[in-house]
Amino acid sequence: MAASSGVSTLEYSKRRRAFAIGALALGAFGIGLTEFVVVGLLGPLGEDLEVSIPAAGLLVTGYAASVAIGAPIMTVAGTRLPRKIMLSVLMSLFIAGNVLSATAPGYGVLMAGRVISALCHGAFMGIGPVMAASLVAPERRSRAIALMMTGLTLSTVVGVPFGTALGQRLGWRSAFWAIALIGAAALAAIIAFVPARPNDTGGGLRREFAVFRRLQVWSVLTVTMLGWGAAYAAITFLEPILTRVTGFGTSTVPWLLLLFGAGLTAGNLLGGKLADRALTPTLYGTILAATAALAVFAFAVHERVSAVIMVFVLGVASFAMVPVFQTRVMDVAKDAPSLASSVNAAAFNVGIALSAWFGGMAIDGGLGLIAPVWIGVALGVAALGVALASGVVERRHRHRGRRPETS
Repeated sequence: MAASSGVSTLEYSKRRRAFAIGALALGAFGIGLTEFVVVGLLGPLGEDLEVSIPAAGLLVTGYAASVAIGAPIMTVAGTRLPRKIMLSVLMSLFIAGNVLSATAPGYGVLMAGRVISALCHGAFMGIGPVMAASLVAPERRSRAIALMMTGLTLSTVVGVPFGTALGQRLGWRSAFWAIALIGAAALAAIIAFVPARPNDTGGGLRREFAVFRRLQVWSVLTVTMLGWGAAYAAITFLEPILTRVTGFGTSTVPWLLLLFGAGLTAGNLLGGKLADRALTPTLYGTILAATAALAVFAFAVHERVSAVIMVFVLGVASFAMVPVFQTRVMDVAKDAPSLASSVNAAAFNVGIALSAWFGGMAIDGGLGLIAPVWIGVALGVAALGVALASGVVERRHRHRGRRPETS
């Protein structure tokens, strides 16, 4: 039974809070699975729909672009809706997109299904953390965000290999049907366990947009784009680096990716715990750790033992940043966090796209497979620089007794 309007967040039972966060994590799991499962099914998709592999690859690119564009649009469209209703609408849209993908008679309809699914991605991953944080005491909000994001990491560790195997065995459409079922389960759990509150509609569209007048909001978005771009500069090309530089066989790569995924999960939970203790030092520390891990990885990858160690370390250091970035953007836009959080989710995808583009250009230019890793180091240094500069500005304005709005 949903909580009455007189029941505060802190009075919610521990079990119901866990179920509510679990419902959000299940939604994140399905969303992460949808984004990445196509990577393992490009061959079967291309053959069945009679399109080239590059054309099939556009299903990944189109999804990422739709996430970046759709996150603010969908969040703005649902500004006046209570967050529980908006999350339910987004998950319903997600289910519809995957059903359309599963039944697509041709490439164009499949792309349309991918775009529809992607439209809910950024908004869900923006509004979801805001809801997760509201379910717990303020000193535990980063851990709540991290728990929700665990669904995303598990989709990489478990979901994508399972979805790929299912698609290869029963046909690529079966993977989309399975994802639609996961979405249905997430929708039912959101309806059953996520609380509806009369005060979660925010202050309207004008208030949501007003936070973008603040320099600190744009600083966080920039740090997210650069920091996550730094991580993905290496992650995007991890498979060819491990096979062509380190010398691992292709049969070993799935196990190494599983190890990397375990690192992602551990880093996500660690970042959330540390952020609850001291957010600003954790922001600086996680960016520095990820940048240092990339630099060490560039040298360690030439030896198998050190490469294996650094695959795990890189996973930990990379994903430790995620709950920190999400908490930080909610802090600087705390009076209207939904749109800012959704745009931050889009910033993650912009970082992925830019780093993959720069890395691909470096490889095509003959700089080698390690070049993207050094590009990641440069992006990490830039992210740390922006974060430190933002911290200086914030401290100066705090001493003057005002918020850094536009300067």
